[in-house]
Amino acid sequence: MQVIETLAEGLKRELKVVIPAKDMEARMNERLEDAKGKVRINGFRPGKVPFAHLKKMYGKSIMAELVNELVREKPTEILSERGEKSATQPEIAMTENEAEADKILNAEVDFEFTLAYEVLPAIELKDVSGIKVTREVVDIDDAEVTEQILKIAENARTYENKKGKAANGDRVTIDYLGKVDGVAFDGGKDEDAELVLGSNRFIPGFEEQLVGVKAGDEKVITVTFPAEYPAANLAGKEATFDITVKDVAAAAEVEINDELATKLGLESADKLKEVVRGQIESQYGSMTRQKVKRQILDQLDELYQFDTPQRLVDAEFDNIWRQINTDLQQAGKTFADEDTTEEEARAEYRKLAERRVRLGLVLSEIGEKAGVQVSDEEMQRSLFEQLRQFPGQEKQIIDYFQKTPGAAASLRAPIFEEKVVDHLLSEVKVTDKIVSKEELMADDEEGASETKKAAPKKKAAAKAEVAEGEEAAAPKKKAPAKKKSADDSAE
Repeated sequence: MQVIETLAEGLKRELKVVIPAKDMEARMNERLEDAKGKVRINGFRPGKVPFAHLKKMYGKSIMAELVNELVREKPTEILSERGEKSATQPEIAMTENEAEADKILNAEVDFEFTLAYEVLPAIELKDVSGIKVTREVVDIDDAEVTEQILKIAENARTYENKKGKAANGDRVTIDYLGKVDGVAFDGGKDEDAELVLGSNRFIPGFEEQLVGVKAGDEKVITVTFPAEYPAANLAGKEATFDITVKDVAAAAEVEINDELATKLGLESADKLKEVVRGQIESQYGSMTRQKVKRQILDQLDELYQFDTPQRLVDAEFDNIWRQINTDLQQAGKTFADEDTTEEEARAEYRKLAERRVRLGLVLSEIGEKAGVQVSDEEMQRSLFEQLRQFPGQEKQIIDYFQKTPGAAASLRAPIFEEKVVDHLLSEVKVTDKIVSKEELMADDEEGASETKKAAPKKKAAAKAEVAEGEEAAAPKKKAPAKKKSADDSAE
């Protein structure tokens, strides 16, 4: 076998691989000899089939198998011998000329194919002891825990029937029928629907018109569906609702005690406070982690500058660009609404894709040198989390990860990355700083946010940062009227 390098430009490589016809024929003859005693051909005793006849019948098919095996196995062997790692699966090209292919299968000409790939750049790891990180920590006080418990308790709040008019905070039980142009619409009818006035669960103007009603009242109210309402047949339309008030109830006072804890499934008020405090700490801890990680990535980005494999960058850019366009479409916006043009946005997100690929390669090299491993148990937990998010689709998801090449890597990659960040945190200088929750949740105006580095004037860039740990706020939309409860039906 002969390997000829035909291109070595930057990270790009192209190789011409030539396997002499005599070698291909020798491999084919070995397999024919092995098959000679196994095949059964009418008119011949086992093992007595003439070699020429055997070759005539099976030569081409065996040669085709050899060709497939060679193009599947040789690239890995060749790259290993060259001491190179391909950034992506090498592209393999063979002749498409039917006459030439037939000659190869007949061992009349040499078998040739080309390999085109990009090598992973050699990365010389640098000292990270100079990296400095500020870890913002929120000191959670009892008042915040109490406030959060009271919010949670709203779902467990009890109501007592009251005489007189309904006020904000009261719960009304109603029957209603919605109409547009005098015609009832789907999802606009319900009976015994419970609605807490002031909860803002219904479309604007609905709840306000029920303040002051009493049990037994009948009333017709008029509202206008928001222009962005998801149900196109209702968006922007004026509607009337025939209301029958069946009951008015006032909310009972909420007390943080053992009784409340029991309603929420816990044994005591102290345990409830402990659990809620832990939830708040976890929430703030996640935000802290995101900011710390961005600081590390920003400083690694300054430390490492090298050419990146363009195929990896192309793939990353395609993912980002697809997400950006999906978000714009869902929000009903254009690039002009985001103070940019498509051309400018492409350039900015291309830079972001290059940064991500470069940092991904750096983190991979750091993790490999540090011996970072992802355990089977961690992979299982990640898979279970996927299953939990899609109840009823467990079998399909498991089949996907078992049968799809590279799917398992999509589970492993984020775990590996977070473990590398943990490793870096043990080597860089970390300074804790007590901040308020408002400070923690505020955007980093000094540039820690990669979003602002990549696209300083582009609101849509927020979505592109999910992969690096920054939470992106999705536009909030109200749901169409479908469900049984009044809160859902007229929302």
